[in-house]
Amino acid sequence: MQYTFAGEAATKRNNSFKLVSVNFNDKNVRPVKNKLSPFVKWAGGKSQLLNEIDKIFPKGMGTHIDKYAEPFVGGGAVLFYILSKYDLKQVYISDINTELINTYLVIRDNISQLIDKLFIMQEDFLALSTEYRKEYFYKRRELFNKLKVNSDSTQNIEKAALFIFLNKTCFNGLYRVNQKGFFNVPMGSYKKPKICDIENLSKISVALQKVKIINGDYHKSSDFIDQNTLVYFDPPYRPINDTSSFTAYSESIFDDNAQIELANYISSLNEKGAKIILSNSDPKNFDIEDNFFDNLYAKYNIKRVEATRMINCNGDLRGKIRELLICNY
Repeated sequence: MQYTFAGEAATKRNNSFKLVSVNFNDKNVRPVKNKLSPFVKWAGGKSQLLNEIDKIFPKGMGTHIDKYAEPFVGGGAVLFYILSKYDLKQVYISDINTELINTYLVIRDNISQLIDKLFIMQEDFLALSTEYRKEYFYKRRELFNKLKVNSDSTQNIEKAALFIFLNKTCFNGLYRVNQKGFFNVPMGSYKKPKICDIENLSKISVALQKVKIINGDYHKSSDFIDQNTLVYFDPPYRPINDTSSFTAYSESIFDDNAQIELANYISSLNEKGAKIILSNSDPKNFDIEDNFFDNLYAKYNIKRVEATRMINCNGDLRGKIRELLICNY
């Protein structure tokens, strides 16, 4: 089963797909100038805030600001927007979620094998009744959790395919793990989920060729960042009330002490001359007297923007809400 990635279409099991022209062996390929979309749905994703973030990009993006770093990359909405819009000399992304970063690496380095596996999963899953879809889903969730703890690098492509499959078919596109680190989201109720988006994945693979991808916490970005770098921080949000404390996209906890530690790190980057944007929740949504971030980032510019919270197990807590965009310029 082969794909002709440099052609106009790939045909497999009598189905045709329009593809971009891609030479995956060309390490000098530049990011494609087409719209790139996140390949997974992610809690706190910034697709809806791109217009607001774009408004505060520093002057000189793509000229003297020729580097970009995103140490909490998540679903990568801002990353893909920047890769679509600017030709930068260097780009750095990182995240502590090992399976997420593995998927970025596989998309960059093993796209044809990944698409092959995703296409088969898509065809198999969509052909099943609801009852058998559940059986298919939970078997692959079990396999994914086994591979998380009992696999080596030879199974990275399989893990990445399962990661995307589960994200596209689980409840609300949510990535959540229990205290043991096992993915535990139930199956969703999508009629025809797009598990294998060949065109978008192919474009992303091209765009990631020049991106340094690191599995680790945000401190590892320090050596990369200098006065020519825009850094975007999108950490786990501070809970705005007792019922919104979703921080389980990894086994780590990001509490107020962690928020303060991040602020100290941002201060060190500010001294380097880096341009910095930070997003977070606005505590004043529920407590007008809560000045946690206003005090923590008092020397920076704080902008309150309206966002729509899309992922929450409680439907009453989805909807319009204010968030913070903080920058040091």
